[in-house]
Amino acid sequence: MEHGNGGFSKTGLHRLRDVLARHVESGRIPGVVALVSRGPETHVEALGTMRHDGGAPMRRDTVFRMASTSKPVTMAAAMVLLDECRLRLDDPVQQWLPELADRRVLKRIDGPLDETVPARRPIIVRDVLSSTFGLGMDMTVLGTPIMNAVFEQGLTPDLPQPMPEPDEWMRRLGTLPLMHQPGERWQYQISNDLVGVLVARVTGQSFESFLRERVFEPLGMKDTGFHTPAGEIDRLPPLYAPDPRTGEFTVWDESEGGRYSRPPAFPGGGGGLVSTADDYHAYFRMLLRQGMHGTERILSRPAVELMTTNRLTPEQQAARTATARDNVHVSFGQGQHGGWGFGMAVRTYRGDYAPIGQFGWDGGAGTSTYADPGNQLTGILLTQVGMTVPDPARLIHDFWTTLYQAIDD
Repeated sequence: MEHGNGGFSKTGLHRLRDVLARHVESGRIPGVVALVSRGPETHVEALGTMRHDGGAPMRRDTVFRMASTSKPVTMAAAMVLLDECRLRLDDPVQQWLPELADRRVLKRIDGPLDETVPARRPIIVRDVLSSTFGLGMDMTVLGTPIMNAVFEQGLTPDLPQPMPEPDEWMRRLGTLPLMHQPGERWQYQISNDLVGVLVARVTGQSFESFLRERVFEPLGMKDTGFHTPAGEIDRLPPLYAPDPRTGEFTVWDESEGGRYSRPPAFPGGGGGLVSTADDYHAYFRMLLRQGMHGTERILSRPAVELMTTNRLTPEQQAARTATARDNVHVSFGQGQHGGWGFGMAVRTYRGDYAPIGQFGWDGGAGTSTYADPGNQLTGILLTQVGMTVPDPARLIHDFWTTLYQAIDD
C-alpha cells in the first residue's frame, strides 16, 4: 500500500472513488460530489451528472440543498450570541418569544389537544439548542392529534405546505400544547427552526443576514444561503424524490422556478440552506480547529465543545437511540449515533466504522457531513436524491465505510 504521509493512502482513495462510481453507474444516483480531508490534505471527487437523464456534469462547485445537514451550521449563530453573553443557556426564551410563555403540556402524547397540564417550568435557551423544548417531529406518533396539528399548521418544511413567515409561524406554534415537559425529551427538527427565530429577535437582524455577517463571510462561504441567486441557478441540480415502490425518478424540486430559486418566507435553520462541498468543508474545519479560521476566531473553544459533545441525559439518549433503532426501516439506518450536541449528532458508541466523538449530521436530500476530531478528518458527501428510497443512504454508508479504511497513519 502506498502511503499518504499521515493523510489517506492512494489505494484507499482509489477504492473510495470506485465505490462512488459504482453507485453512479447503477443508475440510482445521477451524480455525487464528495470531499474528504485530513490535516492539510483534501481530496474531491465529482462524478455523474446533475440530472438523472444526463446533461451537465457534477462539478466541485455544484450547489446542493443541504436539507438537515443545515442544522450543524445554522446553530453557529446561536453560539456566537452565547459567546457574546447576548444569550444565556438558562434564560427563559419567553422574553424574546412571548408566544411560548405559559405553556400547556399534553397529558398523553396521543391524547386530545385540550387535555393538558401546566408546564412545570418555562422553556429556556438550553432546551431550544439541545432539541428538548417539548415539541418536535416524532415519527413514532404519526396520526396523533398533535402530529396532525403540526403538519396542518405548516410548522415543518413543505409538509404539506410551505412554512409561513417567522412571526406567523411563531403565532401558530404558540397555539399548540407541548408534547413533553420542557427539557424532558429529545425531539427532532422544530427546535432548529425555532433557533433561527430566536436569533433574529435577539439581534434585530434577519437570521440569514446575521449568519452571513458572523459565520459565512468570515469563513469564505460565498455560496451558502437560503436560496440560489438567479445567476447561479444552473449550478443547482433538481432534487429527486424517487417513488418508493418503483424507484422511478420524480422531481420533488426543480432548479429554475423551484423552492430555492427565491428567498423563502421562512429561513429554516432545520433544513433550509444551499451550499457547496468547499463551503461546508470550511465550516467543519473551523470546528476541528476549535473555532479558529486562519488567525480569526469564529467561535470560542468552549462553544465548539458544547456543540460537538453529547448534551443528552442517559434517559434522553436511551429514548433517542430507541427511536432511531425502531425506525431503521424508515431511515435506512441513518441517525443511529447515540448522542446529540447542539444542532448535530455526536457518536457516543461505536456501531460502525466511525469512532466515538465523530460529530455532524445527514440530510433527507441525500447529504452527509461529519467531522472526526480524533482523526482530524472531515467527510462531505452530496447528492440530490431524497431518502424516499434506500439508495442515497446506502451510498452514504459505503462512503463512510470506505473513507475510514483510507486513513493512512
